[in-house]
Amino acid sequence: MLFTQKSEVDIHEMSPLALAFVGDAVLELLVRARLVGTTRLQPNRLHTVATHYVSAHAQNLELDIIGPMLTDAEAAVLRRGKNASKATVAKHATVQEYRASTGFECLLGWLYLQGRNDRIEELFNAMWDGYKPE
Repeated sequence: MLFTQKSEVDIHEMSPLALAFVGDAVLELLVRARLVGTTRLQPNRLHTVATHYVSAHAQNLELDIIGPMLTDAEAAVLRRGKNASKATVAKHATVQEYRASTGFECLLGWLYLQGRNDRIEELFNAMWDGYKPE
């Protein structure tokens, strides 16, 4: 794991929004690392391209790609994240996209905190190969 830390809170008792908080960072890091490793874009352009992968709209579409790959336990975590209530909605996303992105981030955070980097990599690679930003 990138930074190994023993959690004092049981992962099953964590809020879906706390898991999504971690998952957001996981996805952002994966996308940035992949872009830097596969392109020669300038930093300002890197950021613009990265947003095409980490926006709520994009995550909703990416979820369609990896959805069939999910185990029952992963699908349950995804549902928990989708059903978590948030006070705000992104200004450039529908409610459905925003909930789906929260679920996706919740799943990534859950996997990361369990040290399941192999599974994260498998899902990320499928997402990366299957999703082509507009």
